[in-house]
Amino acid sequence: MSDYDLLIAGGGPVGAAAALAVRDCGLQVGLASSPLPAPSDDPRPIALSHGSRLILERLGVWDQLPSPTPIERIHVSQRGGFGRAMLDAGEARLPALGYVTDYSRLAAVLSGAVERAGGCRLMRGPVAHVSASPEHVVARIDTGSGLEEVSARLLALADGGGLAHARVRVRDYGQSVVTARVDCEIPHRNVAYERFTPEGPIALLPMGERLALVWTTSPERALQLCEVPELEFLRQLQDAFGRRLGAFGNPGARSSFPLTLKVTDRIAEQRVALLGNAAQTLHPVAGQGLNLGLRDAWEFASTLRGRAREDIGAARHLQAYRARRRLDRSGGIGLTDALVRVFSNDVAPLRLARGLGLAALGAVPPARDFLVRRMTFGTRG
Repeated sequence: MSDYDLLIAGGGPVGAAAALAVRDCGLQVGLASSPLPAPSDDPRPIALSHGSRLILERLGVWDQLPSPTPIERIHVSQRGGFGRAMLDAGEARLPALGYVTDYSRLAAVLSGAVERAGGCRLMRGPVAHVSASPEHVVARIDTGSGLEEVSARLLALADGGGLAHARVRVRDYGQSVVTARVDCEIPHRNVAYERFTPEGPIALLPMGERLALVWTTSPERALQLCEVPELEFLRQLQDAFGRRLGAFGNPGARSSFPLTLKVTDRIAEQRVALLGNAAQTLHPVAGQGLNLGLRDAWEFASTLRGRAREDIGAARHLQAYRARRRLDRSGGIGLTDALVRVFSNDVAPLRLARGLGLAALGAVPPARDFLVRRMTFGTRG
């Protein structure tokens, strides 16, 4: 007999969302998680889609997020080329296209909600080893004072490292991203900017009265941007983005990390299901990664509602999860990868084609509506 019906590995936003989504299913649930970093130690900005807001509302945590900043419009352009598009929340019949907050604050809110909700045993430590059989899965959890062995009908890997447990397709984009917060001379008016450059996209997201910067560039330049004095950093940002928002100032702390696409097609097999970054790690362009992961968690929980206990983790259950996620995952992965391939270069024919595409997007409302709804709700939009 298994210790749990469901064991979730990973207490970040996706794992915690899965735990909250199954709390009313009458299951024995365990959650194994390493301690989360303090919000001040991990200030990465994250843009939540309106679809993710609906999920967080259903989980009862949206109102606990500290003042997420709504994105009312998104301005898309390319440096050194014509064509631009403006995506508008009102035109798309949405209250906002997205909401900007700190990744770590979102993680803390969801983790706190899991602790308060009860009905889920919390184990402090990462899953160090997994072995699966047709009947159950056994996980060894590193508690810091030794390994604790537990068994479950089903293991949901949401720890970001689950790709190590499956065959993975990897593409190194040869890019890194630099994140920072900057002031802007001209108020942003809740407009987000996605400006494509030959080195990669520059995203400026409204965050309070400031802007959250997500700057994709070469690894060498990313390292340099993190080390140069503030005034030189601001000068280079001004040169790359332009003066649409006036002068930038007060960049504060800067951080950088490499960008790689990692994807597995084997998201559910032999008593193990993968969610979020454990199933797919995406480029940050268009902000699809965490939003796709939250949909993974919600749809995964949907496959458990009303399911007989003895059927949990069985082959037909895992097949149901794979089927529910197939189109949404392929769409999100394909969109981000295509944007990186098409826009991160300075090839003249592609620059012309990009300009024509952006001009067409800006001029054809049905095309804009289609794109917005796919970015907001996935393929179910």
